[in-house]
Amino acid sequence: MKRVAIVGSSGGNLYNLGGKEPEKLLKEIINQAMAADIHIAKIQFIAAQGSMDMAGKDTISTVYSWDDEANVILSLFRGTLEECNQYVRTLDEALSTEIKAGPVDGLISMSADPDGANQHAIMAAVEKQIAIVGTGGTSMALISAKGANVVLTSGTTGTTNRTRAISFMTALCKHWGISYRPIIGESSGASAISNNPWKRINIRGIMMSSLPGFIALALILALSKIPGLDMLSSVFDVLIKALPVVIAAIAAKQVSDMEEVSVVAGVLAGVLSIDGGIIGGMIGGIGAGLLVNVLFRKCVEWHFPTTTVNIIAGGVSGLLAGLIVFYLLAPIALQAGEWVKVLIEGAVSVSPVAAGLIAGLLIWPAIIGGVYHAAILPIVLLEMEKTGNSFLGAVDMVGLVMVSAGITLANIVSPRDKSEATVATPGFLINMGFGTFVEAAYPFMFSNKAVFAGAIISSGIAGMMVGVFDVRGTAYVPSVMAPLLSNNMIGFVFAMATGLVCAFLFTLLANRIAKKRGKQSIEKLSA
Repeated sequence: MKRVAIVGSSGGNLYNLGGKEPEKLLKEIINQAMAADIHIAKIQFIAAQGSMDMAGKDTISTVYSWDDEANVILSLFRGTLEECNQYVRTLDEALSTEIKAGPVDGLISMSADPDGANQHAIMAAVEKQIAIVGTGGTSMALISAKGANVVLTSGTTGTTNRTRAISFMTALCKHWGISYRPIIGESSGASAISNNPWKRINIRGIMMSSLPGFIALALILALSKIPGLDMLSSVFDVLIKALPVVIAAIAAKQVSDMEEVSVVAGVLAGVLSIDGGIIGGMIGGIGAGLLVNVLFRKCVEWHFPTTTVNIIAGGVSGLLAGLIVFYLLAPIALQAGEWVKVLIEGAVSVSPVAAGLIAGLLIWPAIIGGVYHAAILPIVLLEMEKTGNSFLGAVDMVGLVMVSAGITLANIVSPRDKSEATVATPGFLINMGFGTFVEAAYPFMFSNKAVFAGAIISSGIAGMMVGVFDVRGTAYVPSVMAPLLSNNMIGFVFAMATGLVCAFLFTLLANRIAKKRGKQSIEKLSA
């Protein structure tokens, strides 16, 4: 097993690119080292409370080290920058001795001071010709000038904690002939799936993460209808064009997970995918995320400076993926979205009442069976992309949220057991206050078949009311605000009230029957 030491400081430009959070910066390197089966021998790192470009001798700083046995980062010393530099000099001499003795095979340098606090360790590394990787233009130039065996050098501009760490490990592993697969996740316990970008493609996750953008669109639509605020209609038009960018940025981030680099790639791809709608944005973002990983790895293997690696991985990946959508896939993606909308509108136009009834009856089995987030939510968002609200979104609010609120309210007013009121109260408040958490009704539905049946029937009736009033709306907003975001405020209020009241009455009746049966059973046993 190879052993490396980490030396340096939070730096000047580095401070703004991860150095202000030294433990996160160091942890990322440690995680990637573990993925490469490389052992961290020592850490001597000075983190100042400000950029070294502006810091003075009296700037408060902290010295970080590494507990080899416990595998934890330690805060060894805290004082002024001058005091920390003096303290590190004693550690530096010890590290120098260890390097000369042979158990250290490589050095990671970040904004180190080769003529000051890190002088002895650097000179020992030069003498032993161990592999050195690092960032910090001035620092690495001085180290190279001393005759060091530098296998990777770069400035810090455009880098992130993750891209720097992966660059360091890729360069060291290639130098030593070690197999290395970067960890793309939050910890060293990331699974193999996390490391395969293809397996990180999750349409449901991308859509769910993008939902706030669609709710913002609905809010602007509602505000634009207020007299005097009609100028917001132009803002609505801009936001519709921005939705593919939102989708693409999230898709690239989830697929690549290379921090800001993947976000930049996603935004570029999204901007070029606007004409393809949200489906085009998703395709562009996924493509950008996949390309980020490929180009990043190749550029590091070709010994490009880390800054250049980030520019190519973020910029070129976004451009390539976006141009493919722009020139080839946008019309197809846009048409696919149109087909979904036409299908929904066609069903509603044939019989809005029947469409609402069927949607209402099926929406509870869909969410319980895991189909809702995979199939229905994407359709809701595709509808909202065109008009700012949705037929199925309205059914969601009246058939899921309001029905769940009605079930929980009945268990607050007349529960089978007093303890159930305590369970039901938070669920009712969250459903009414935030338009989500329909799962609050599950304990009552699954424990009583009558409540379950009542939920489905209530949802069907409420969905039918959506069809009667030809309502378009959305969930995931406070119940008092939802009607304002619909195309028919009075109709939506009536449909919402229908779902809540029906579910309340069904559950109330089911609870009273259950309580009566329980009482009769007790009387029989006592007799």
